[in-house]
Amino acid sequence: MTIAFVFPGQGAQTIGMGKALAEAYPAAKAVFDEVDAALGEALSQLIWEGDIETLTLTQNAQPALMATSLAAMRALEAEGVSIDKAAFVAGHSLGEYSALAAAGAISVADTARLLRTRGKAMQSAVPVGEGAMAAILGLDLEAVRAVAEEAAQGEVCQAANDNDPTQVVVSGAKAAVERAAEIAKEKGAKRAVMLPVSAPFHCALMQPAADVMAEALADVAIEAPAVPLIANVRADAVSDPDEIRKLLVEQVTGSVRWRESVQTMAAKGVSEFWEIGAGKALSGMIRKIDRSLTSRQVGTAEDVAAITAG
Repeated sequence: MTIAFVFPGQGAQTIGMGKALAEAYPAAKAVFDEVDAALGEALSQLIWEGDIETLTLTQNAQPALMATSLAAMRALEAEGVSIDKAAFVAGHSLGEYSALAAAGAISVADTARLLRTRGKAMQSAVPVGEGAMAAILGLDLEAVRAVAEEAAQGEVCQAANDNDPTQVVVSGAKAAVERAAEIAKEKGAKRAVMLPVSAPFHCALMQPAADVMAEALADVAIEAPAVPLIANVRADAVSDPDEIRKLLVEQVTGSVRWRESVQTMAAKGVSEFWEIGAGKALSGMIRKIDRSLTSRQVGTAEDVAAITAG
């Protein structure tokens, strides 16, 4: 059995995530302490005892989800399961940073600071209310691309996340995304759901944020990951640090090719996916991409115990 470790993106956050891991494993607690120190604030207190609205702010959710994923990774390591148990790592959007930190390519402290910068830059790239995202359910990628092109009418409207065969997310100018939702329903989509997000991620409107990340990433040490990364924008394996740096910048405006990424890993022999961190959204997507693949969540002390018990 060949395994891949995959790391969740924004939307998986919950109050209390990772707390039991930190209480059970000193190495997991050390991750939260390191993130708090890197950011100069008690983010862990917000994660464990704060309010969900504040945690969901992009600048908080991104480093918080990474911290929770890395805490789960450290708990696994404490039980003798190291990163090289996986043939590949991959992450959904911000989860790509978690994957790289887990594989030793970027330090936890640098990853926390990068994600705080990324969150702020993505939030400020487009004035609140001017952008939007919508999940189109029941149309494939090519159909949604055609819908986005028809809806654009001179504005930005792009397929942003190709999550699974039943769900593609469009992103762009609010009016254009609203048009896309209506056109998609006319074209046979089962549903078109406007998403409760604060900015239009993964589209050309994020270029100001991409510029910020190019500058931030230029100053950060990146090593070759211990296992190859399946990159969001390429849906293929990458290990070269300079290439990783370039792809992380492209990722801000580029599509998250999650469906293809999972298919790539399956084609390379992966049969089981471990979702490291909060939630189980990726496991749900993986089931829809290929029913022959199995997945398991590793987000709690109980999950770690279940895996290490065999």
